[in-house]
Order: sequence, then C-alpha cells, then structure tokens
Amino acid sequence: MKDNKIVVLIPSLNPNKEFVDYVKDLTNQKEDIDVIVVDDGSKESKKFIFEKISKLKNCIVLTHAINLGKGRALKTGFNYFINNYKGCKGIITADSDGQHLVEDVISIGKELNEVNGENLILGTRDFNEPQVPFKSRNGNKITTQVFKLLYGKKINDTQTGLRGLSYEFAKECINLDGEKFDYEINMLIEAVKKKINIIEHKIKTVYFNNNSETHFNPIKDSIKIYKIMFKKFFKFILSSASSAVLDIGLFTILYYFINLKLKSTTSILISTVLARMCSSIYNYFINKNVVFKDNKSNITIIKYYILCVIQTLISYLGVKYIFVFLEVIPPSIIKIFVDVILFLISYQIQQKWVFASKKVEK
Repeated sequence: MKDNKIVVLIPSLNPNKEFVDYVKDLTNQKEDIDVIVVDDGSKESKKFIFEKISKLKNCIVLTHAINLGKGRALKTGFNYFINNYKGCKGIITADSDGQHLVEDVISIGKELNEVNGENLILGTRDFNEPQVPFKSRNGNKITTQVFKLLYGKKINDTQTGLRGLSYEFAKECINLDGEKFDYEINMLIEAVKKKINIIEHKIKTVYFNNNSETHFNPIKDSIKIYKIMFKKFFKFILSSASSAVLDIGLFTILYYFINLKLKSTTSILISTVLARMCSSIYNYFINKNVVFKDNKSNITIIKYYILCVIQTLISYLGVKYIFVFLEVIPPSIIKIFVDVILFLISYQIQQKWVFASKKVEK
C-alpha cells in the first residue's frame, strides 16, 4: 500500500445524479485516490446512481439493505478500510451532497499523510459567511459552546462531515456508540477523551438551496446529539447530588452536636472534614465505575483525594469567611452555595486529570 494513497469514504442516502460526477472528479485527480461509497438503504429509483459509481475506477460500493443511519454507514466504511487498506495512514470522510469541494478533500488527505501519530483533522467552515443558513450557523455555534463547556475543548465546526482520521483512530471508531448523526459528535468526544491530536483545517463554506439536501433533522437529531454530550455530565450531576445530600446531611448533624461544645469556626472545620470523608468515599467509587468508567490502576484514588483535600479546604475557608462576614446566613446554606461552584470546577478537573484517559503515544 502506497504511503501517499488517499482513501475517501462517502456515506450516501438517496443522492442526486450529480453525485456520480463528484465521485468521478475525485478519482480523476492526479493524486492516488480510492473512494468507498456506502449506499445506506437508498430507494430503488436511486440504485442506478450506485451502479454507475461501482463501475468507476478505484471505486467500491458497499450496500445496506435498509437505511441504518449515517453513523452505521461510517462504521461499515471504516470496517472495510481497516480490513483492506493496511499500511495506509488514514481515511477521509465526506458527504454526498457535493458541499465538500474536491480540492478540500484532497487538501485534508495530503495533510493526513504528512502528520504522524493519532490525528483527527476537521474540515472547518466559517459560519459567519452570509450564505450559511440561519439554522446551521446558530445551531453549530451553540453546539460549539456547549461542547467547550462540557469537554474543555473548543471545536469551531462540530458538525462537519469532512474529516481525516488516522488508521488507528478509525479502527477505534468502529466500536463507538451512535447510529445516526449522533455518531459524529461521539467521535469528537472520543478524540478529546483519548487526547488525540485534533487539527482544524479551514475549508470553503458551500451550501446548496439553503442546505435542503441534508438528511439532518434539526429537532430529532439535535436532541440525540445533546443527549450524548450531556450524558456523562448528567451522571456526574446525579453522583454529585447524591454525594452532596449525604455530605450536607452529615455536616448539618455533626455541626449541631459539635457546636454545643466548641465554637462555631472549629465546629465548621471538624464537621466539614468528617462529612467529606464519608461522602468522598461514596463519590469516588460512583465516579470511577459509573460516570467516567475508569479501568486504570488505583492511582486515580490518589489524584481524587488530592483534589478532595484541596476542595475540602476551599469549602471550609469559603464557608468560614462568608459566615464571619454574613453571620445571619446559616453555615449549611453558605456551604450549598460554595459547593455548587466547586462542583462545576471539579467536573472539569476529574475529567481532564483524575480519570483522564492515558495520552496516546505519537
């Protein structure tokens, strides 16, 4: 297998006849290009398009008997690529609606062949350009901000279908969840989780007929995408909420009894430490096994308790000084306010440091 070969994977559902010319244009370039097209259960009236494509040089057409979704079509293509292109550096994914220009596909293919290690190259569009439909412009900007908030990584075009995946990362993506458009956001989450090098490659922004050819359902598919993005965070909320109930409950009980014999500031310290010791043990095992699904060695418990000690100290100091400044507010109420802020910070630290996946070797 030539090192400079470019392999392009195009999932397709009921394409226009112009799709044949698009694939032909790809294969007629001076570069060494193979094209894998996945017919994702298109209707019978469109079958002639795939028959024509299958007769083009350097083309293979894989067929789903029924429509299974873009995610499943990509997995089918990745599986074929892994089995038949050993030695190739990676694969490019593109859409069948013609919005990914051949020159941009080739540009990303060349960059993928030049970089080393595990990479995900994203064909990034400029959503500030006037021809971008309103729903695409604002939908992507919102998703970008939500993704950054939840995963700490800003990706300017989270919904781009033009992507370059290194061979090993494409292999890993075969096992990812998601059968439809939600699969592509899962790919981004996996890349961030595994610390794979994400490269944003600027491409031309092209939309035909206000993006009328897309099979993306702005309501149904958006719900699936946000459900995936918030899945881990919702688990973290439930884990933290149940831990907080335990923590604040124990703190309140302990403070009530200890404060009968000691001064308030000392009672706050002792109550905070004892309550946090109990709730942290519970929280650690829930986060390790349910939220972040970490299977690494127990070194994570050391990191967790370093964070826990620091968080406990900040919680104590916050409650103490706010209580001294505002004596009319009960310490338990102050603690809720302080711990909510610490909760948001703790999520990012646990995700990126405590339970972070091992960095992929480049």
